[in-house]
Amino acid sequence: MEKREVYFDNSATTRTFDEVRDIVAETMTVDYGNTSSRHMKGVEAENYIKTAREEIAKTLKVKDKEILFTSGGTESNNLALIGTALANKRAGNHIITSCVEHASIYNTTAFLEELGFRVTYLPVDHNGHVFLDALREAICDDTILVSVMYVNNEIGAVEPIEEIAKIIKEKKPSAYFHVDAIQAYGKYVIRPKKQGIDLLSASGHKIHGPKGTGFLYIDEKVKIKPIIYGGGQQKGMRSGTENVPGCAGLGLAAKMVYTDHDAKIDKLYAIKDRMVKGLQAMDGVTVHGLTGRDSAPQIVAAGFEGVRAEVLLHALEDKGIYVSSGSACSSNHPGVSGTLKGIGVKDSLLDSTLRFSFGAFNTEEEVDYCLEVLNELVPMLRRYRRA
Repeated sequence: MEKREVYFDNSATTRTFDEVRDIVAETMTVDYGNTSSRHMKGVEAENYIKTAREEIAKTLKVKDKEILFTSGGTESNNLALIGTALANKRAGNHIITSCVEHASIYNTTAFLEELGFRVTYLPVDHNGHVFLDALREAICDDTILVSVMYVNNEIGAVEPIEEIAKIIKEKKPSAYFHVDAIQAYGKYVIRPKKQGIDLLSASGHKIHGPKGTGFLYIDEKVKIKPIIYGGGQQKGMRSGTENVPGCAGLGLAAKMVYTDHDAKIDKLYAIKDRMVKGLQAMDGVTVHGLTGRDSAPQIVAAGFEGVRAEVLLHALEDKGIYVSSGSACSSNHPGVSGTLKGIGVKDSLLDSTLRFSFGAFNTEEEVDYCLEVLNELVPMLRRYRRA
C-alpha cells in the first residue's frame, strides 16, 4: 500500500483556499495601508474591510453593521458572553449554557462565575442534544443570556437551535441567545433573524480562511460592552488596528464556501457516509452520536475498543493520515472529553476515541485509504496491547 498524505483534521483547522492566500498576500504587500490613515492607502484598506463585511452579512442575510471582526472564535465567544453579561447585569445575573460547550465558552462562564454571575449547565442526551425541558426549567427572571453551540466540535451533534430560541422567547423574551457556530458556519445555511439568534460566533480558519480571524454577529438591538479598549476602531466595539489581510481573506472564504453550497455539502456527506459505513463494518468500533443528515457533514467520532487514541493517532500519522483525539482546540489536553462523558460513552472508549473531520479538499479515495490502513493497524495494536 503506497503511503499518501490525508488530512482528516479539518475541524482543528483547514488549508486555505488558494484565492484566500492570494488576497492575503495582496493586502500585505500591495494594499497594505492602515484603515485609520486619511490618505489613499488607508481608503483602499478600508474598502477591503467594507467588502468583507458585506460578503459575510450576505451569507447570513443580516445588516453589514451587525458584523464585528475579531481574532477568531475564542475572542468572539468571550466578547459575546462577557460583553453582554457586563452590559446587562442590572437586568439579572443568570447565564445558561450546556455541558458540551467548547473551552472558550466554559472557561469564560467560569470567569463570569468569579465575577458573581450564576451559571446553569444543561445536560445532554446520548446523541449530544440539549434537554429542552431542562432549559425550560432553568430560565428564570434573572436569566440574561443563553449560549448553546450549533454543532458540537467533537461528535458533530447539531443542537435544536430554533426550538431553543422559541423557548427563550416564550419564557424570557428579553434574554439574549448566543450561538457558537464555529463548526456550523459554512456547513449550514444560517439565518439569525429567522432562527431567533441574537449573537453568533464564527471563525475563519475553519472555513478555509486565514487563522487569527473571525467575526461576531451582534443583532443591532443587543446591549453589549467592548472587552478591548483603545483607539476606538469598529465603532469603539473592538479597538486595535484592523487586520486587513485577515478580514479580506475571511470575507473571500465566506463568499467561496457559500458558493454552490448544496453541492459542497453533498460532497462532504458522501465522504462522511463512506467513512461511517467503513467504520461500522469493523469489529469493536463504535461511531458516536447520530450519522447521516441528522448530524454535521464534516465530523465523525469513533471509539476503537482496546486501543488508546493517542497510540492509534500516531500510528495513522506514520501512514500519512492526520486526525485528532477529541477536540484539537486546547493545547496539550490530556483530560478526558467532557462531551464524550456528557453523552454517556462507556469508560473503555473515553480514551479510545478519534475524530475524523473533512473539508473541501478531501476525496472518497482518501476515505478508502484511511479505512484500509485502519483495518490493518487496529487488530495489530490490539494484539500489542494484550501481549
